[in-house]
Amino acid sequence: MPEYTVDYELSDTDENIHNKWDNSLDPLVTVEPGDVVRFECRDALDRQITPDSTAEDLANASFDPVHPLTGPVAVEGAEPGDVLAVEFLDFEHKGWGYTGYMPGEMGLGLLPEDFEEAGLHVWDLDDDVAHFVNGIEVPLDMFPGIAGVAPEANGAHNTLPPRDTGGNFDIKHLTKGSTLYLPIEVEGALFSTADCHAAQGDGEVCVTGIEAPMFVTARFDVLKEKSISQPELETMGPFTPTGSDEPMYGTAGIADDLMEATKKAVRHMISHLESERGLTRGEAYILCSAAVDLKISEVVDAPNWTVTAYLPESIFPE
Repeated sequence: MPEYTVDYELSDTDENIHNKWDNSLDPLVTVEPGDVVRFECRDALDRQITPDSTAEDLANASFDPVHPLTGPVAVEGAEPGDVLAVEFLDFEHKGWGYTGYMPGEMGLGLLPEDFEEAGLHVWDLDDDVAHFVNGIEVPLDMFPGIAGVAPEANGAHNTLPPRDTGGNFDIKHLTKGSTLYLPIEVEGALFSTADCHAAQGDGEVCVTGIEAPMFVTARFDVLKEKSISQPELETMGPFTPTGSDEPMYGTAGIADDLMEATKKAVRHMISHLESERGLTRGEAYILCSAAVDLKISEVVDAPNWTVTAYLPESIFPE
């Protein structure tokens, strides 16, 4: 990781926060290519959950609005058609985070029909791991769930769906040392970030990763010769929790619909965690969201497709 000096710091005070993508917003700062900005980011639910919160608090949380974005930052010389390069230099958590699922009637997450009541786990975060029940430790691989630039379309746009210009795509491999490339649609690019995760399984199945307030440090550049239509990235992963090949337990979901295959894979993993690891189904659902990776194993053997859920064995105490 190259050395750097922070040129601008943006705190999470109200004047630095917005909750819609909107190209009419004035930038908090205008930076030069090569400048480094340190963003302080609130959690995804904008401080409605604290280290003392319960599942009932989560069930009663308001989703209007969510995703307090820190920004926007304008980059000098950025024009529509260019590409913004965002190099993530560092992430710093504040010692805690949470993972939870909402009451099933809200229809959120992969399996709302399986969980009538809300569930919540508040994690203690050390330098390297997040602590779960039964001595389970999930390695920390911090990243921003949301990173994006303002869209060309005028008006205020919801932060929940990801967009061509980035946003809430929850790509867990945007870790320290990675570079995100975003297509620029407006002058200055107008970059914002939010929704930081201390860790997450690929799929974020219960609708939350390990949500955590955090500092994000990034360096910006404008690429005039590159052309993309949706986000791209360079990353070293890690692609397994330890960063190297390691023992995994996998459950396959097979169906004629990819989403149904995904649900089956996760349900099978929840059943495995319940029967073999002594977790409740709610605890297993939370752990799947924080530490289980979903992979599309095949989409060519019609009429059925295969999605496989992978669980690292290293998270369990010996």
